[in-house]
This record gives sequence, C-alpha cells and structure tokens, in this order.
Amino acid sequence: MKQDDLQQIYQRAQLGYRIGFGEMPAVVVVDFCKGFTDPSYPLGGDFSKELAATVKLLKLARSKNMPVVFTTVGYQAHLKDDGIWSKKITSHKHLMLNSEFIEIDGRLSVDPEYDTVLIKKGASAFFGTNLISILISQGVDTVIVAGVTTSGCVRATVVDACQFGFRTIVPADCVGDRAEAPHLANLFDIDSKYSDVMSLNEVLERLAAY
Repeated sequence: MKQDDLQQIYQRAQLGYRIGFGEMPAVVVVDFCKGFTDPSYPLGGDFSKELAATVKLLKLARSKNMPVVFTTVGYQAHLKDDGIWSKKITSHKHLMLNSEFIEIDGRLSVDPEYDTVLIKKGASAFFGTNLISILISQGVDTVIVAGVTTSGCVRATVVDACQFGFRTIVPADCVGDRAEAPHLANLFDIDSKYSDVMSLNEVLERLAAY
C-alpha cells in the first residue's frame, strides 16, 4: 500500500485528531530499568538517545512541580506473580525483585524525595498498580509517556491512559524499541488512535508555558 493511500484511508476514518494538553501534566516513565537499558542483558538494548531525551523532559517537569512516576517490572523467583506471561517471554526470569535488573537506570537520577516509583507485573503501568489514584489525587489530566518498549509496555500504558480519560502525549524522542519497524508502526498507531505523538522539543515548549 502506498503512503498516499494509507493517509487517505485514515483521513476518511477520521483518525488522528489532536487531543492537546490539559491543566496538569504528569510524566510517566515506563520501564527504563537496567534490565531493558543495558545491552548486555537478554532483554536489554541501547537506549542512550532516548534516555538523554527523557532527562531533559524530567528536568523541566520537576522544575514546574509536575508529578513524575517511574515504573519498573519485577517478579518473585517462582514467577507465579507473572501469571501466563512468563511462558511467552521466558527472559522474564531475569527480572527478579531486589535484583539490579529492575533498578531504574542511573542516568535518569530518580529523586526519592520527589518522584514515585512503582513495581508492576503487567505491560501497562496502570495494570495492578495504584497509578490512577496517584495521578487523580494530584489533579493530573494529562499523561506524558516515556520509556520502553514502544510496541509493548509503552503502548499498553498509552492505551490505558486514554481509556481512563487522560489526555495522553508521547514525545517520540523519549520512547524506543528493540527494532525500528515495530517502533515506527506502533508510533503510527498510537498517534492515530490514542495519543498525540510529538517531538521532544514540541513537548518542552508546551511545558515551559505552564
């Protein structure tokens, strides 16, 4: 299918309208933990550029007193708390609670006096966590999602954020995947159906106005 045909199909379906920002944004950083950001680990990849971009996003968000939430994913050694998922992704056995694999990448400099860190079991940052109450209690109506992977936990988080009624923004520079094809395909889907995908510079410009 040609790109022109694809655009016509989506335009005819009236997809891809802009949601925009609300009154109180928060940043949710999905799974930028060592198990995913260290290329020497089975699930890891080189996300240096995405991490550097996210550092800029976090710096501005904190300076504006916007909530910041990090997620990581961790399981007990028996993996019973992973349900059926570990049968599909057997490398989950490395993501053990209290292991270095689930520590947030040090380049993001988590502030324990300001940031919130959640340990999740599923793909979405909302699934089985109290993320929604954390956001609602702070008056959040806009969720900016960074992290990995675009095709997995980022997408799941974006879909849930939209379904829970949050305006959802994805800075494309702040999300990544293990391969370009799923990354680009999922960014296209996310932007068409669930969220506004923007450049980091565009997001920073909007946040600076708060």
